[in-house]
Amino acid sequence: MLEAMVGLRMTVGVLVVLGALLDGPDTELYGLEIVRASGLEPGTIYPILQRLRGAGWVSDRWEDPEPARAEGRPPRRYYRLTMEGRARAVHALQQGRDRSGLSRLLAPPHFPATPTTEAGPA
Repeated sequence: MLEAMVGLRMTVGVLVVLGALLDGPDTELYGLEIVRASGLEPGTIYPILQRLRGAGWVSDRWEDPEPARAEGRPPRRYYRLTMEGRARAVHALQQGRDRSGLSRLLAPPHFPATPTTEAGPA
């Protein structure tokens, strides 16, 4: 089972956060960006990010406080998938889709072709 292999329980929330992080695998996202990208509440994503960080899938860093202070806000904590985390995230998402049918839910809608009728001789 995947969870035993990686030491993480692959909940839908974890898969959604991984998907949000994979959308920009080489960029750092701060918490509110992950909230917006995932559609999950902050109280849900932060524990997930901490578990991913503890497992080595995600690295984090605090931004320099000066720009934040100049903008009148607290410093942001940025998150990024590690190289190992990226590979494991891709695998986990594929496994999750295969097991749960998420691929049907996440795939773009498929509309059948409009039937055409050929006008023949009357």
